[in-house]
Amino acid sequence: MEKLGCAVLAAGNARRFGANKLTAALEGRPLIEWVLETVPAERFSAVTVVTQYPQILKLAGEYHFSAVFNEHPEEGLSRSVRLGLTALRDCSAVCFMVADQPLLRRESVAALAEFFLRSPQSIAALGHGGKRGNPCVFPARFYPELMELAGDVGGAAVIRRHEDDLRILEVPARELWDVDTPEALARLAALEEGGGC
Repeated sequence: MEKLGCAVLAAGNARRFGANKLTAALEGRPLIEWVLETVPAERFSAVTVVTQYPQILKLAGEYHFSAVFNEHPEEGLSRSVRLGLTALRDCSAVCFMVADQPLLRRESVAALAEFFLRSPQSIAALGHGGKRGNPCVFPARFYPELMELAGDVGGAAVIRRHEDDLRILEVPARELWDVDTPEALARLAALEEGGGC
């Protein structure tokens, strides 16, 4: 039986945002809460949150998730991937979630887990219009390549080497929107208030 883990990557420096964007508010709640609430914990054997922020370590505990402190976020996304994978090394596959997609739906993450299990040797990702987005699920055979990543790169670098092994589960484009700048957050808030997205 497949043992699925989930790693929420929440350690970035958010240089484009200019501050810790994960604590920025959307409709009165910080972005990180929107994302943690989309994790269908019942679908995973273990969930861990990788972060450099003490307040997010505490929040992970409130959601009954384990947490890993990234002491060197300046080493880039690859370090968070390695930390998350190390914490979940007993799992036969790991779902990597980014922490800045507030419109992602819990049901879509659960559907991705089920989608992966239908072909558990392939990489599975949410996407729209055939274009890959996040989250992505990697089976154990890709762990060595993920552990070898360096710098500010994530699993996309591994996927590019194995496009034939990628399967995409289509979801509405809005679920894949990420928040990289204060302007993007303001646009998202305006759309949510107006019911236009």
